[in-house]
Amino acid sequence: MNQKEKKCLVIGVIGADVHAVGNKILYHAFTEAGFDVVNLGVMVSQEEYIAAAIEADADAIVISSLYGQGELDCRGMREKCEEAGLHNIPLLVGGNIVIGKQKFEDVEQRFKAMGFDRAFPPGTAPETTIEALHELLDKE
Repeated sequence: MNQKEKKCLVIGVIGADVHAVGNKILYHAFTEAGFDVVNLGVMVSQEEYIAAAIEADADAIVISSLYGQGELDCRGMREKCEEAGLHNIPLLVGGNIVIGKQKFEDVEQRFKAMGFDRAFPPGTAPETTIEALHELLDKE
């Protein structure tokens, strides 16, 4: 793998979700933390994340979802990444990713079972995600 100066992230809001504020906050936080960030905006399909990650030679994909359908929208993402040649790319997801009040430990386990490296509950500080990204990416 080539030694890039900065780690590159592809971020966006998955599915039919149009919540843009958190996406902008994450974009600025990740940029200030020294990442190159490809921001796909809102209403992003799995295929768009994957195409952007390939094009940008991304180091990780960070998915946001606030309208509660994240679990549905993220199903099959790991398999599609593998099929596209993005083997072992870190997948992170956060926000209001399920409908209703559920124990986050259970939600996190379901996302990990779907191949996500990290899942974050609503209201997670950007610093927490940045810390997780460093844990996942700095071991190279």
